[in-house]
Amino acid sequence: MIAKKSNVNIKIDTNIKELATVLLSRMGLDQTTAIDMFYRQIIAEHRLPFQPIVTPTLDEQIVTAALRRNPKRVTLPSDDNGKVIIDKEKYPDIYDWAVNG
Repeated sequence: MIAKKSNVNIKIDTNIKELATVLLSRMGLDQTTAIDMFYRQIIAEHRLPFQPIVTPTLDEQIVTAALRRNPKRVTLPSDDNGKVIIDKEKYPDIYDWAVNG
């Protein structure tokens, strides 16, 4: 029995297509075969054959990096108006950050 064939039409970045085509050719594959293999692997595994990840935002990366550093937490005094008072001698890193950003 001859399998009925169907077309898949996609739009993809030209550079991505060209790079993948060169690599596939070096593997002895054409685009059609590679996409067919990809679909068959999805069917066999009942999932994508790789684990997609969410790229963290810059803010999330900064928070993660800060938490990894495990910075020591300090309570800074404030004046009667609620403005924080930073002792330059006692907390030079915090003072430098507050002044220079």
